Amino acid sequence: MKHKVFITSFLLSLGGYAIADTSAFETVSSGYVCLNDAIYKDNRPEVGQRLFTSQVIENKIKQMQKLLANTKLAWMFTNCFPNTLDTTVHFRYFDDGRPDTFVYTGDIHAMWLRDSGAQVWPYVQFANEDPKLKELIAGVINRQMECICIDPYANAFNDGPTGGEWMSDNTDMCPDVHERKWEIDSLCYPIRLAYHYWKITGDTSVFGDKWLSAVEKIIETFRDQQRTDGKGSYKFQRKTERALDTMTNNGLGNPVKPIGLIASSFRPSDDATTFQFLVPSNFFAVSSLRKAAEILDKVNDEKILSKKCKVLANEVEEALNKYAIYNHPKYGKIYAFEVDGFGNHMLMDDANVPSLLAMPYLGDVKLDDPIYQNTRRFVWSEDNPYFFKGKAGEGIGGPHIGYDMVWPMSIMMKAFTSTDDDEIKDCIEMLMNTDAGTGFIHESFHKDDASNFTRAWFAWQNSLFGELIIKMVDEGKLKLLNGIK
Repeated sequence: MKHKVFITSFLLSLGGYAIADTSAFETVSSGYVCLNDAIYKDNRPEVGQRLFTSQVIENKIKQMQKLLANTKLAWMFTNCFPNTLDTTVHFRYFDDGRPDTFVYTGDIHAMWLRDSGAQVWPYVQFANEDPKLKELIAGVINRQMECICIDPYANAFNDGPTGGEWMSDNTDMCPDVHERKWEIDSLCYPIRLAYHYWKITGDTSVFGDKWLSAVEKIIETFRDQQRTDGKGSYKFQRKTERALDTMTNNGLGNPVKPIGLIASSFRPSDDATTFQFLVPSNFFAVSSLRKAAEILDKVNDEKILSKKCKVLANEVEEALNKYAIYNHPKYGKIYAFEVDGFGNHMLMDDANVPSLLAMPYLGDVKLDDPIYQNTRRFVWSEDNPYFFKGKAGEGIGGPHIGYDMVWPMSIMMKAFTSTDDDEIKDCIEMLMNTDAGTGFIHESFHKDDASNFTRAWFAWQNSLFGELIIKMVDEGKLKLLNGIK
C-alpha cells in the first residue's frame, strides 16, 4: 500500500476538541492505520483473528486517533488499548447460562486473578454502550469468583483441570490451579472490578451464590493469614534455583508477630516477601473489604457478612496506622513496603501494583496524604534500592527481573498519581521512547537500552497505557498530549 505524507494540521474542531487531520488515517482490513510512515501500520491481529471485537472500543480508537496530534502516540494507543480484547479473552457460558470469560495474561496462557481484573478494567467505563462488552466483563467477574471458590490461596488458574508446570510445588495444588502463590491482592482485584462494574452498569447479576461463597472464602483466608492463633494454614515450597520463588522456614516464610495485619507470602510480582506484612497490599485489602461490604449491604442484604468485612477492614486499618509508618531521616514519615510486627521495616518499592507509589491510583490513600507524598518522593529516588535511572529512562523495577530493569508500569503509576503536567508529559514521552519500536508496552526495559526488554506480549501493561491516555484526554489534558513532539 502506498503511504501518504502526514501533514500536521491540527486545528480542526470536533466536539469541542482540537483534532489531527483525519487524512493521516485510512481504514484497511486490519483496522485504522497511520499513513505517514510504514512503521505506523497498526500491529493488531487481522480482524478475523481477534478474539473479541467491541464496536464501542473500535469507535473510541478512531476518536482518539483523530484527537491525538502525535502520530506515534496515536499508533501506540491503537496497538495497546484493545490488546486485551484482541489477544487474551476467551468468552463462553457456564452450564447455568452465566457468562464466563477466561483471560490470558498474554504470553503465559493462564489467568491471574490480579492481571485479569486489571486487564479489563479500562473497558468497564464503556460497558453500557455495548451489551456484548458488558457481558464479557461480567464473565470475567463470574470466572474470578469461581476461581476463588476453587482455591483462595492461588494466584493463577488453568482453563479447566489441566494441571501444569507447577503441580510439583509443595503446597495443596489441584489441577485447576496454575500457580498457588498466596498474594493478598489476588483476592482484592476481583472485588475492585466487581464493585466498579456494579457502579457503572447497575448490573447485580454477578452477585449471586458464587459471589457470596467467594466473599466468605476471602474473609476466612484473610483471617487465617492474620495468624493470630498460630502460623496459618498456608505453606509453599518449590524446587528452584531462584530464591524468591520459594518460602523459607519449611514453607511458612519469615516469622511475623500478630498485630492485626494480613500476611502475604508473595508480592504482586509473584516474588516471595521478606517481611510478610506487605503494606500496600494491606491497604488494598482495607479498601476492597469496604467495597465488598457496600455490595453485601445494598445488593445482597447480607448484614452479618457485611459487618464481618467492615470489622476486619477496621482492624487492618488500625494496624497500618500503628505499624506501617517509618520516620525516615531524609523524607520524614513514610510508609514502609513490608513490616513484620517485630519492629523491622523493609524500605523500598516494587513496580508491580499494588505498590506504595500506586496506592492513590487504587483508591487506598488520598493523593494529598502527606505521608504518601513523602513516600512518593522516596520511592522515586535512588534511596529506593529498586529505582533505576539511565540513558533510556528511569523508574522502579524490582527483584523479579533484577538490576537496572525499569518497569513501564511504574512510569504509568507516576503519571496516574501526578498533579504536575510537566511530570505527566515526561512520563508519557518516556513510555513512547522505550517501546523499542514495537508500538507496545513491555514488562521491563534496561535503563540504558530499551531494546533490551522482557515480555513482548504483556496485555496488562498495554491496557494500562490505553487507560492512561484516555484519562488524560477526559481530564482536559489533550493540549499536553499534543504538545509532545
